[in-house]
Amino acid sequence: MIWTGLGWGAVGLGSLGVVLPLLPTVPFLLLAAFCFARGSERFHHWLMTHPRFGPPIHDWQAHGAIRKPAKRLAVGAILASFLIPLVLGVSGWVLAVQIPVLACVLAFILTRPSGP
Repeated sequence: MIWTGLGWGAVGLGSLGVVLPLLPTVPFLLLAAFCFARGSERFHHWLMTHPRFGPPIHDWQAHGAIRKPAKRLAVGAILASFLIPLVLGVSGWVLAVQIPVLACVLAFILTRPSGP
């Protein structure tokens, strides 16, 4: 029951990530697949065959891939994550922390294959 509960929590956070640009969706779905695989075969099957959630999980598991549309959205969200605080005049030390973190995330995303 603990694995299933953690899986549903991850699905909930991943679902929020669909509409909130700064919250990632796929990492939470990968976590949900991991938890459901240990807690509920039925929910694992549901997640893996879901028309919206299943394909990115399959792409990652089979090829370590992130599809091009998802990459474009991620790059846009990363740029917004930096530009909004910049425009709002957030202190320099916050921007100094953001730059290397966002650069690492961006590098990771852009170096993944785009799919099969």
